[in-house]
Amino acid sequence: MKNTAAEHTEYSHKHIWKITYPVLISLLMEHLIGMTDTAFMGRVGEVELGASAIAGIYYMVLYMLGFGFSIGAEILIGRRNGERQYRSIGNIFFQGLVMLMGVAAVVIAFSHAASPTILRKIISSDAIYEATRAYTDIRIWGLFFSLTACMFRAFYMGTTRTGILTLNGIVMVVCNIALNYIFVFGKLGLPAMGIAGAALGSVISEAVSVVFFIVYTRLRTDYRKYGMFRATRLSGLIQKQILNVSGWTTVQYFISSGTWLFFFLAIEHLGERPLAISNIVRNTSSFFYMFVSAFASTGTAIVSNLMGKGRADEVMPVCRRINTMCAAAILPLFLLATAFPHIIMRIFTDDAAIIASATTSMQVMLWTYVINVPAYVFFLAVSGTGNTRRALAIEIAATTLYVAYICLTAVYLKADIAICWFSDLVYSSVLLIMSYIYIRGGSWRDRRI
Repeated sequence: MKNTAAEHTEYSHKHIWKITYPVLISLLMEHLIGMTDTAFMGRVGEVELGASAIAGIYYMVLYMLGFGFSIGAEILIGRRNGERQYRSIGNIFFQGLVMLMGVAAVVIAFSHAASPTILRKIISSDAIYEATRAYTDIRIWGLFFSLTACMFRAFYMGTTRTGILTLNGIVMVVCNIALNYIFVFGKLGLPAMGIAGAALGSVISEAVSVVFFIVYTRLRTDYRKYGMFRATRLSGLIQKQILNVSGWTTVQYFISSGTWLFFFLAIEHLGERPLAISNIVRNTSSFFYMFVSAFASTGTAIVSNLMGKGRADEVMPVCRRINTMCAAAILPLFLLATAFPHIIMRIFTDDAAIIASATTSMQVMLWTYVINVPAYVFFLAVSGTGNTRRALAIEIAATTLYVAYICLTAVYLKADIAICWFSDLVYSSVLLIMSYIYIRGGSWRDRRI
């Protein structure tokens, strides 16, 4: 008999887009924060431009310890939402938030104690080291706010009510642009803080974001239905459930972001110019990745809800549908950036020499997205099934080959920066092959969490 699951699913193209576009806009807004920092640093100096890359990724590695945890909570919330166990969602949110605040406190303490030594050992340039320290010492305090926002994002993603993410993203980016302008260049009578001003602006923007989430949830969400804002006793059982899923995603995202740091540290040893080039290419890549991440994250939430509803047969059709929609959304931008890369790069720097040197690396990065789109859609679907341990195993395999390639090209051969950027193709190819085989195999269909 013909399989008609795809025809009768509630997750049509229209429904998928309804969930995805607020996520996409919010991610684009968040990306604009990084672009704003880079654009401002490009007007301050080449050292600051390169340092902002390492500082931003170093912070991201620490942040991912909490973000990966929140993805596990999102998967649990999605499963309970599919099962219609709405009141338990508030418990997951509260227990997860308490645990994340503990993570933030530990990471901040670790950063202040160990970051000076770590950064001194891994950065060869004195100027870049000092600029990185200036950024990190302030930026790290934003973890309390950014990880709180992560739990609100997990709640809205897991319940597939993503509209708030658009508004929150807009609030963040407007605040960040205004505060960067004031703090970096010293406006309104304040001293010019340079790269440290970019860090301070980001921290305050994240605090505003959390306030916005709280007010919106209280006024516009049926928070009593989900048991939100209801402090309960710490539950070892619920925390164990969260850790059983989140523990693996925490390690996975930490490793994933750590490879980015490794890449930029390897490039930094090639010189300040290659590092500045890679920062521009990374920011452009991140813009395209926002589209991929939005669709793939929607896939995680939908797969988790489908599993909770006992509709595993719809997972593969939904993944294919999301993959097609993501490719269609990214295609016009891909063609534009491929044809006119210099226009994109002028957002980040006015230096004609850097733009000319970065063109080949930009082209390499753009063509990698032919593989990136399906790779991330199927990879995040693996986590959506609840098998976060398998997702971690796939991540480790991809990362191992990625690091080996960087060691060969950047460290041993000291190859041209464009050759180094082929590392992304190595990484995403492994993700695609292993994730597709797992989803196609169907061993996850009866998995309970």
